[in-house]
Amino acid sequence: MAIEIDLSDVRRDYETHAISRKDMDPDPFVQFGRWLQRARDLELLDATAMTLATADPGGRPSARVVLLKHVDEEGFCWYSDARSQKGQEIDANPQAALLFHWRDFSRQVRVHGRVTRLPADDAEKYFLMRPEGSRFSAAASHQSTEVESRSHLEDEVLRLRAAYPDGDVPRPESWLGYRLVPEYFEFWQGQENRLHDRIVYTPVESGWAMKRISP
Repeated sequence: MAIEIDLSDVRRDYETHAISRKDMDPDPFVQFGRWLQRARDLELLDATAMTLATADPGGRPSARVVLLKHVDEEGFCWYSDARSQKGQEIDANPQAALLFHWRDFSRQVRVHGRVTRLPADDAEKYFLMRPEGSRFSAAASHQSTEVESRSHLEDEVLRLRAAYPDGDVPRPESWLGYRLVPEYFEFWQGQENRLHDRIVYTPVESGWAMKRISP
């Protein structure tokens, strides 16, 4: 049966304060930190969630939501199974993009750059910080591969729990950390009548250049 859903009348108005270049920190990492902290102060659900977009060697894109775990002047970090679709695509084509969307105050941040792997020690340290259940799930899963049933996964978790009754299940060697090193930032602020604010940062020899682009 064919399906047709008309969404042409779905819209909302944005009622927020405009932003200008003079409002923005010259360092995009500092500016990102301010916006992220604002989202966290408002206790927004999944304030650290980000869409990670990758592409295969043929240029076919894919996207999914992951959680930001660390950010500093070197880049944005997360953890995942290197055997996953995103892990394989990053290995073949390390260019990727991130998107943060904080709907409650009409803001987005886009970041483009090259992805590198974090040292294994970083992955080990963070793995040990995760809740016990999450560690067992990561150890039981070969991410993105076909599995015959959910019960198969649950049985694998039970097998690992029997093997490691103290809860000290080891980190799979494929469970790694990644860092996106930014080459582009865009800060987007929704405005009335869709005349949105977009402030872009690009690297220059002395640091970062800032400019406004059309909505």
